[in-house]
Amino acid sequence: MGKRRFGGLSGKLLFLTIAFIMLTEIFIYVPSVANFRNNWLKDRLTTAGVAAAVLSETNTIAPRLQEELLRTTGAVAISLDQGSRRSLIAMSQMPPEVQMIVDMGDMMFWRAIMESFETLFTPSEDLMRVIGAGSMGKVMKVDIVLPVGPLKKDMLAFSVRILGVSFVISIVTASLVYLSLRALFVRPLQRLTRSMVHFAEDPEDASRIVQASPRDDELGDAEAQLAAMQQALNRALQQKQHLADLGLAVSKINHDLRNLLASAQLFLERLEHVPDPTVNRLAPKILATLDRAVAYTQAVMSYGKASEEPPKRRLLALSRVGDDVCDVLGLNEHAAIQFDNQIPVVLEVDADPEQLFRVLLNLCRNSVQVLEAERDETLVRRIVLEAGREGRGVWLKVSDTGPGIPPMLRKTLFKAFQSRSKTGGTGLGLAIAAELIRAHGGTIVLEEGGAGASFRIDLPDRENV
Repeated sequence: MGKRRFGGLSGKLLFLTIAFIMLTEIFIYVPSVANFRNNWLKDRLTTAGVAAAVLSETNTIAPRLQEELLRTTGAVAISLDQGSRRSLIAMSQMPPEVQMIVDMGDMMFWRAIMESFETLFTPSEDLMRVIGAGSMGKVMKVDIVLPVGPLKKDMLAFSVRILGVSFVISIVTASLVYLSLRALFVRPLQRLTRSMVHFAEDPEDASRIVQASPRDDELGDAEAQLAAMQQALNRALQQKQHLADLGLAVSKINHDLRNLLASAQLFLERLEHVPDPTVNRLAPKILATLDRAVAYTQAVMSYGKASEEPPKRRLLALSRVGDDVCDVLGLNEHAAIQFDNQIPVVLEVDADPEQLFRVLLNLCRNSVQVLEAERDETLVRRIVLEAGREGRGVWLKVSDTGPGIPPMLRKTLFKAFQSRSKTGGTGLGLAIAAELIRAHGGTIVLEEGGAGASFRIDLPDRENV
């Protein structure tokens, strides 16, 4: 993450803060300069009107008094309108043409603003005529002619003062606002950015997860959500690494395991020729079990690669599949666990034979491991298979009388490595079962209530079945 200067968020924030405050000061300056011009002209009219009203009581005005009056007001000519007559009170010389006429009695707000800026851009040597109401005696109006220069000079000086003060206020205010916003927003955002970059360098390192601050605002919520997202990503990466390690381990032992199983198959083929009814009955089942063991090794490796084969669906006698599971787990002669296959003999299901067998085997093996872990001999230990047809589909239940599924595991029950609540479990059995059922277009759920754990599977038929 490169080091930014003025082009970063902080610099832009400072610039925009100054710009907006200066814009606000301009809106203040415009009416202020118009008001200053009006007051300046009113002061000149008042001074000229009062002096002229006093002097007008005499028939003649001495030249020295006229010069003093003109000097005080800055005018070149002053006249009074007393209703019945109009009097020229003082005049330095015959004024040339007047370029601007200002009637203070008809001064609207917007007009005052426009004429103020017109004054600022008028040459200083031009003359302006200002008309206003008299302030004493019988004087109705005061009419003075004065050069634009003095007014323009004072207006420019006022503009410099107010703009200077405005600029200082803008800098101070902008700095305070900038420092406040930087402390409240920019620095926390920079911290979040650094945390994301730091986490991205090694997302599998849990120590790099951002630590949410105790802020109770939107940024605090963002930090909490980012921490939760990083934790979820960290767990997902660890699980994926676990799967990769599992696939690598299985691939290493797969070759040697195949050789061992092949040797066992040869021995069993020899046993088939022994004239013993028990051997002849059990040998084919043991061979089938060995074949499935090879297939399961491949299946675990396939799951680690997320490449499970699509189901090859056939019509199956569901009760026979349950009996095969019972034989493989050795539940027919189990001393403590009772296996109760209540599936109707005539019930048929449209499914892949091997994949459905794996699903039932995983579910029943989990139940066996849980029930065998119980040490109290008074407890009932039973596994029950139930099934039936509903419309164009079959439902199947696998239930046991164990302690059930802990509440903390139910949300992630069918995720890999999330349901290892029993000793020696890998956390893959339910994940594999859920994946195989979904491949058939079906669902598997944990039913609430009742003793122990009860899983319900719904398998729809194919369209052409």
